[in-house]
Amino acid sequence: MNNITAPEDHGEFTPLLGKSFLTPLYDRALGLFTREHLWRQKIVEELHLVPGDRVIDVGSGTGTLLKALMTDCPEAGLIGVEPDQEALALARRKFGAGADLVKWHNGFLESLELPAGWQPNKIVSSLVLHQVPLRKKQAILEIIESLLVPGGTVLIADYMKQESPLMRSLFRATVQSLDGISDTQPSADGEVEKLFAEIFTEPCLLHRLPTVTGTISLWRGYKKGIAQSSGKSLPCSGDRLAARPCSCWQPVRTWLRQRPIRCLGTPDVDAVSTGQAILKMG
Repeated sequence: MNNITAPEDHGEFTPLLGKSFLTPLYDRALGLFTREHLWRQKIVEELHLVPGDRVIDVGSGTGTLLKALMTDCPEAGLIGVEPDQEALALARRKFGAGADLVKWHNGFLESLELPAGWQPNKIVSSLVLHQVPLRKKQAILEIIESLLVPGGTVLIADYMKQESPLMRSLFRATVQSLDGISDTQPSADGEVEKLFAEIFTEPCLLHRLPTVTGTISLWRGYKKGIAQSSGKSLPCSGDRLAARPCSCWQPVRTWLRQRPIRCLGTPDVDAVSTGQAILKMG
């Protein structure tokens, strides 16, 4: 069965780790540096998939989230949207024979053609928006809104506002060094949250997760209209992941003690003193 669609012109995109030769290392890097198992699992829990749900994963990468969603609810319909052909090949190998149970789109969201009568009631995207220009961030969110059924759910997990000097420094030293500053800085400044609140109803920050690469935030919103999503949503309390212990902080603690640096935007603040906050994070 040919379940892969691909437009003639893929356009330009940022590879998963900023450089195409790093793509084979993507899964390992996310596992080591982003506490991926926590925020991926929270996405699965927040989606509350039930048989009959129709889900699009925007920027499905190597398929880790889609595989978790399929495991959670095999009866849900799944579409993975990914412009990087190498990442898509890794995803299909990860699924094995189960790859044919997912519809794969090797391209951007705007070129996706949905099957007749198929409209998603849930759309998720992780670690995509920070890699694209501000106008593209807005366009992606607007397309997501247009594709959803009335009342449909959207979940976005990404590097958004980096509030503390420490998180901004870590974000600059890792993500921005790979993906560049021009596209990622609006995310670090909180522009994505503003767009999200303008486009979707009931915008809610569910979780904020500090990592050695910066803060990853999980937001939920809905398309205006009569609710179509199934399951009971968790309350909008936020920050439920932040207090979880994480051994990945130990190398950062050591680095902060051994090599003082200056924090971005606060040239008179020593990162060693600012970094004392991280010493209490698990």
